[in-house]
Amino acid sequence: MSKDYDVVIAGGGIIGCAIAYYLRKLTDYTVLVIEKGRIGSEASSAAAGMLGAQAELNEAGPLYTMARESRILFPELSRELKEICGIDIEFIDKGLFKAAGDESEVLRLKRLIDFHNNNGQPAHWVAGPELLKMEPRLSDRVAGAMYLPKDGQVNPVQLTRAFAESASRLGAVFIDFTEVAGFDFSQSGIGVQTSAGMYYGEKVVLASGVWTGKLAVQSGLHMPMFPVKGECLSLSFLEPVITSTVIADECYLVPKRGGRLVVGATMETGTYDRKVRAKGVLELLSKASAVLPGILHGEWEKAWTGFRPQTPDGLPYMGKHPYHKDLYIAAGHFRNGILLSPLTGRWMAELLEGKLQEETLREFAPDRFAL
Repeated sequence: MSKDYDVVIAGGGIIGCAIAYYLRKLTDYTVLVIEKGRIGSEASSAAAGMLGAQAELNEAGPLYTMARESRILFPELSRELKEICGIDIEFIDKGLFKAAGDESEVLRLKRLIDFHNNNGQPAHWVAGPELLKMEPRLSDRVAGAMYLPKDGQVNPVQLTRAFAESASRLGAVFIDFTEVAGFDFSQSGIGVQTSAGMYYGEKVVLASGVWTGKLAVQSGLHMPMFPVKGECLSLSFLEPVITSTVIADECYLVPKRGGRLVVGATMETGTYDRKVRAKGVLELLSKASAVLPGILHGEWEKAWTGFRPQTPDGLPYMGKHPYHKDLYIAAGHFRNGILLSPLTGRWMAELLEGKLQEETLREFAPDRFAL
């Protein structure tokens, strides 16, 4: 059987696009990316773009290590992608604040500062008066904040577009509005049955976000994954109301270019309901205004939802399929898909090329729940 492509990637979100980019950058493989909707239209476009390697993770382990390694790649990646395709991913490394509203939260955050410092990561406490000098529009009820100077942010839509456009300029092929329906393992390589017909790949990567588990079932692999719905909203201001990202009391405020402010995010497990509910908007505005009172004067822009792909243990699935030697998995990055996309893309490209030892990804093995 002649193969159309060396690698077929099922999924055109940020993970699939990152893998395609690194495959074309590091190898001479021909690459096809198949996406059931528009490229980058699902969780990748719903994210706020925080690079919270420390803000999102508070215990040692493989995810904490991976997050820090991936964060290091962004400064060079930003320059690299702009040079190739002209897209600015709006990388900002002004740091991030985790604000405390009461004494118990102060104590918790100070323990986290010790944890990060003990693991060689910068973090320090900023008392309330000092914090107000840095971000004067915050509420004077904020007791202080943990400052994480290395955590930053990007524009997630621009980053996904930049991965896809750069991969395309390097030779990858993208097909959108085409759904993967099944696989043919009867001959060498893998046949990928889609709504537009059959495509063949020497190797196939499943990178379809929260829908990857359903594709894995068709390959005989039990790989549990479930959606965690998140609602976000954005407001616009004549001038920026804050200059750094602020996280507090189950909400985050991320300043963007042009006076935009992204506020997120609710969490609802196990639903594919795309509707934005008034309850969710009220919850976000209430929590955000307690930290940043002036937010209520912002001009309404829009609200949206996305489905974070979560796994039972919080670790993504990355690696080879246990039963089909030419099938690979990269999915389940939950709230950290944007942050983890560069290292995931590079690792998967190196794994497909045979230059990465499987042992490197042992803790992310796709078959860890197979039994």
